[in-house]
Amino acid sequence: MKKFAVFLSMKDEEKSATHRQAHLDFLDEMRKLNRVLLFGRFPDGSGGLVVYEAETRAEVEAWVKEDPYITLGARDYSIHEWDMQTDHDFVRKD
Repeated sequence: MKKFAVFLSMKDEEKSATHRQAHLDFLDEMRKLNRVLLFGRFPDGSGGLVVYEAETRAEVEAWVKEDPYITLGARDYSIHEWDMQTDHDFVRKD
């Protein structure tokens, strides 16, 4: 399974604040489906990062386009395949 780093750059701070819970609910669902490995915001307010696991970039882009932050115009995004190097064993909450 490939890893993809998705940068969610700030587009509209007000919309981001308004739709934050919907975005977090979306990410929670993606985690339950084993599509999201980890995520977090940048403390400087510039946006956030989501790491997805998928076979293809096209899969990830389809999922990202369902994120309320994207559909409601709060954030822009860029997707980068990521060759993650770690010895950490991630434990999923299934």
